[in-house]
Amino acid sequence: MSITLRAILFLSIIFFLSAFVVREMASSKLAGHGETIDEIIVRESIDPATIEVLISKKKRTLSLVAEGKVLKSYKAVLGQVPEGDKFMQGDLKTPEGNFKVRAKYPHSEWHKFIWIDYPNEESRKKFRTRLQQGDIPEDAKIGGEIGIHGVPTGMDLWIDLGSDWTLGCIALKNNAVDEVYKYVNEGTPIRIEP
Repeated sequence: MSITLRAILFLSIIFFLSAFVVREMASSKLAGHGETIDEIIVRESIDPATIEVLISKKKRTLSLVAEGKVLKSYKAVLGQVPEGDKFMQGDLKTPEGNFKVRAKYPHSEWHKFIWIDYPNEESRKKFRTRLQQGDIPEDAKIGGEIGIHGVPTGMDLWIDLGSDWTLGCIALKNNAVDEVYKYVNEGTPIRIEP
């Protein structure tokens, strides 16, 4: 192997590792890092029934919020095309807007699944408008089955790497989805911001 090729390989490895360390340092600054959500709820005297979910696509975070205060934030990844609102089935985008938890259940592939009520009336209205304006094909379908979920066992690295890889869902590390799962129920509000 030539010296130039070795140098390029070495610099590539250093670049990858430094990017990974920077991402990990940034994620360690998330609200509530180091404490479990249980500990935060006790310390802050929060009524668990008041907890809502806020997802920031720009920050790639999912936060549990109560009484206007962020209790804890978790690193998240999104659909493969993370910019912009979901227009239709198959566009690989994560929807934006106000939603609620439709259901939650253990999942054989994704650890746990928190099903979001997409499409709801707000998203159906946007879909109809886009159809009328010709922004999407006439035969487009709105899609569905959007949720918050974990990763296959042992694959938390998929979240650490920060690459958006889902078909439109929000993915978290399994220990994070476990914490969120405990404090959301059918009807819990979810806000997904750009």
